[in-house]
Amino acid sequence: MAVSKDKKSGILDNLKKIVAESKSLVFLNFKGLPVSETGEIRKALRENGVGYVVAKKTLSRKALKEGGIEGDMPEMPGEFAMVYGSDLLAPAREIFAFQKKFDKKVQIVGGVFEGKFMNQSEMTTVANIPGMKTLQAQFVNLINSPIQRVVVALNAIAEKKQ
Repeated sequence: MAVSKDKKSGILDNLKKIVAESKSLVFLNFKGLPVSETGEIRKALRENGVGYVVAKKTLSRKALKEGGIEGDMPEMPGEFAMVYGSDLLAPAREIFAFQKKFDKKVQIVGGVFEGKFMNQSEMTTVANIPGMKTLQAQFVNLINSPIQRVVVALNAIAEKKQ
C-alpha cells in the first residue's frame, strides 16, 4: 500500500525529531523476525528508556542527512529499523542482547555515536561497553586493590612477629 505525501512528511518529521534528540542511534536489519518477537523487543527496550522505529530507508536517509551527522552513512541492507535513546550506550547495549538472543534475525548494521556515523564493528564495540554502575564498581575495586594488598602484607608481618 502506497503511503501518501502527508503521511510521509509526518514520518519524516518524526525521524528528524528522533535524530535531533537522540544521543545515539543504532541501525538494525531484522530479517525474518516474527511479530511476537518484535513485540518482545519493543517492550524490553521501552522499559529501559530506549525507542524502536521502523521506517523506509529513503526517509531515514533524508532525516539523517539533515541531522548534520559527520562521516559516511553505513549501508542499510534489508528491512531497516532504528533504535534510539537519550542514554549514549543504552540503545546499542540493549539491542545487542537481542542480537545474541535472536541469532541472525536481528543484526546491528551501523549507527550514530557522539554525532558520527559508525559501522557494524564499531557499534558492536560500543554495545560491549559496560554500564555506568559496572564501571563505577570496577573503578572502586581498582582503587581498593592496592589498599587490600598493603593490609594483607601488614597482617602477614604482624602474624610473623607473634
